[in-house]
Amino acid sequence: MAHPLTGQVAWITGGGSGIGLAGAMALAKAGANVVISGRNAATNNSALASLQALGSAEALLLDVADKHAVKAAAQQILDRHGRIDILVTSAGTNATQRNFDVVTPEAWDDVVAINLSGLFYCVHAVLPAMRRQQSGLIINVSSWAGLYASKLTGPAYNATKRAVLALTESINMEECTHGIRATSLLPGEVATPILDKRPVPPSAEQRELMVQAEDMGQAILFVAQMPERTCINELVISPTFNRFYTGGLETPAQR
Repeated sequence: MAHPLTGQVAWITGGGSGIGLAGAMALAKAGANVVISGRNAATNNSALASLQALGSAEALLLDVADKHAVKAAAQQILDRHGRIDILVTSAGTNATQRNFDVVTPEAWDDVVAINLSGLFYCVHAVLPAMRRQQSGLIINVSSWAGLYASKLTGPAYNATKRAVLALTESINMEECTHGIRATSLLPGEVATPILDKRPVPPSAEQRELMVQAEDMGQAILFVAQMPERTCINELVISPTFNRFYTGGLETPAQR
């Protein structure tokens, strides 16, 4: 039987679109009180309208790269709800000019600030409350690139997403005695807005063959509904037609 989420408080960073929004929608449908955060007010407001049709939801304007703002956001959630049961760290970015021959130090810093430091700030901000509760679930969105670095994703993305795996395991090693568990989600190509940042964005036909955001929402819900005695350390999800496997084929029609 699925673990009930009614009454639980879930904070989803990058919750205004893509994987974050899909996860927020799945958790809201399952009865969780959902708090999304993101850097874009318009995106947050649009997402919030969809979420409030499903259940309890609110939105915070937040740049996860700002450690002081992250701490304040966590405290705001705690002041309002008294607890944080689930953290989903879905905020992420990549540089368009991303490979070593074109990437700038400034672009590197931006990717590291959001994908790694921002994720750490959020984890660090919720752990004290989760320790007091003696329970908590942290779902960190890594990537297929966290296991299999590629030129397509570039060095900054590859490095930060691999680091997420180590950070997640560090949570499990150090916090399991407090009833806290953490999962790394490692999706392959997912049809989300971050694809528009690629030097050559995928076509609509290519995106239809990818994992969809709602598929990742179901994965987040699956992890969240597992019994508290169970920790899913890593969950790897890829498209059935996996372009990392197909030797350069873009679509099945090219066979």
